[in-house]
Amino acid sequence: MIAEVLSESTRAYDKDQKFPAYRTIPSFKEYILIDQYSVYVEQYYKTNSKTWTFTEYDDLNQNLSLNSMPFQIMLADIYSKVKFE
Repeated sequence: MIAEVLSESTRAYDKDQKFPAYRTIPSFKEYILIDQYSVYVEQYYKTNSKTWTFTEYDDLNQNLSLNSMPFQIMLADIYSKVKFE
């Protein structure tokens, strides 16, 4: 599992170049992208060799549950010390 916090300068690079490169790693199964400017998380989970499931989260009351390992966290906890402009 790889989680990354997106910035304006790296957003496109992370999604369009890094993610395809990560998918070449046989053991790579889950990718979490966390927006730092708004409450928004994208989750990609590998379901078989060429299929990925996408889920998006945009509510502080939502619970993000990882599929690749036993772990869950509320978005409110992810963003607890973030001050949005």
